[in-house]
Amino acid sequence: MAVKLIGIAPWMKVGLELFVAEGPGIVRQLKALDFQVFVDLKFLDIPNTVRGAVRSCVKSGADMLNIHACGGADMARVAVAARDEAFLEYGAELGLASKPLLFAVTVLTSMQDPDNPILQGREPAEVVLELAKAAHAAGLDGVVCSGQEAARIKAACGPDFLCLTPGIRIPDPDAPADDQRRIMTPEAAVAAGSDFLVVGRPITRSADPAQSARDVLQRMGQRMGRRMDQAPPMGK
Repeated sequence: MAVKLIGIAPWMKVGLELFVAEGPGIVRQLKALDFQVFVDLKFLDIPNTVRGAVRSCVKSGADMLNIHACGGADMARVAVAARDEAFLEYGAELGLASKPLLFAVTVLTSMQDPDNPILQGREPAEVVLELAKAAHAAGLDGVVCSGQEAARIKAACGPDFLCLTPGIRIPDPDAPADDQRRIMTPEAAVAAGSDFLVVGRPITRSADPAQSARDVLQRMGQRMGRRMDQAPPMGK
């Protein structure tokens, strides 16, 4: 799949399934193909363990990585410090021009049931905003959120606080239902303030992945009204 998207998508996403199957070597393989790589492992553990995981992730060559916001302020601050330390130690060797972006996952876009323990009877948007403010205070670069929450996060945390949005779907009456719930089209997410889009199944399940990727970029570019320099990380 990645080879089909060379020269089209500057980013690739390495999710949990692929990382477990292939290990950190897959990051280096994708970097060798000139992709920037988002390592989407959503770290959540005691601060010391997360520190080691973040350092290892940066050492693998990741340009973007994430933790779970629900891990709390101490874990988030340790993750930021570990990212900074690892960049100073390995960045030049890896050819990284800048620190890898560090995001906090708020509420998964598959979650919308208020009875979910994470939501504790509240609406997802309320919990997402609370977690985003905490991530901003801890010094992270941004959060993973649905496009439905991006505008409120930008208003609360400032325009430079980044929003990375999964759950991107192209309207298709013949598409099978899946586990994503708080979804948006590429153009709607960009209009709402999302800075990065994670686009997986609309491309990986397409008969022509390259053309589908171009179509997504065109939809994003039309809404932004300018040349795209932040293409969607591609992943499941």
